[in-house]
Amino acid sequence: MKPLTGRRGGSSPKTQRRWSPTAVLLRVLPAAALVALALAGPWITPHAVDEPVTAPFAEAGGGALLGGDQLGRDVLSRVLAGGRELVLSALLIAAVVTAAAAVIGAIGALRPTVGRVVERAADVLILLPAVLGIMLVALSWPGGGRLAVAAAAIVLGLPYAVRLVTHAAAPVAASGYVEAATAGGERLWFLVVRDVLPNLRATLLALLGLRFVEAVYVVSMAGFLQVGPQPPAADWALMIRENSPGILLNPWAVLAPSIAVGLLALSVNLAAAALVPQTGRKAVTLL
Repeated sequence: MKPLTGRRGGSSPKTQRRWSPTAVLLRVLPAAALVALALAGPWITPHAVDEPVTAPFAEAGGGALLGGDQLGRDVLSRVLAGGRELVLSALLIAAVVTAAAAVIGAIGALRPTVGRVVERAADVLILLPAVLGIMLVALSWPGGGRLAVAAAAIVLGLPYAVRLVTHAAAPVAASGYVEAATAGGERLWFLVVRDVLPNLRATLLALLGLRFVEAVYVVSMAGFLQVGPQPPAADWALMIRENSPGILLNPWAVLAPSIAVGLLALSVNLAAAALVPQTGRKAVTLL
């Protein structure tokens, strides 16, 4: 990967976006609309999410547009209310992982000895399967709920993110102006904040989008395993697990939350790909 720039805090001509403004808008709007609907969902439900309104696994119709779940609760209301916690958890995980990886990766690029130690530690943690990591955190932190799942997702997502940022920051750390600043006695935090991170904006934005999609996957998997949200909470992954025995009676009880999770991950991924400049996409793809 070629150096991103030769100027402090500058941007390379290759950072120009490929998408036209209209194309970017078309790719960002679905994600923004879906996230906004998930965040506002609990306030616009037609029925209470924890009270039966029809027969268990009743077909769509009448007062329940998508039918009833295993206890006769309105599926549409629970789908509308079940995405906010997932979106907020994924946003928190993606932001923490990206911020921590940016700082650790930049330090690793500026201090090769530290970088080698960080990479070896990341290599070990990457070998830990996501499911096993979540189960270990859940067993060691009983009652941790969503906070325990978020902690596990951050720990599991950080090694890959650190390695990516370290490799992306290496050309910047080896550039002439950074070496001149280092020889001039600039402090490490100054080099990280003023010289390295401004040149990694595209990579970090791409990483944020990838970490959000990964967080949606990890949090949804934890919910399906009933690690985190517990019944009778309205949660998309929990709904899939609870209503799978009645999928032949009312398919919407399983299909609706499944489609919601898939659309959320797909739309956010498309939006991030459209917003990231070309160099950011290239860096993430190469690594």
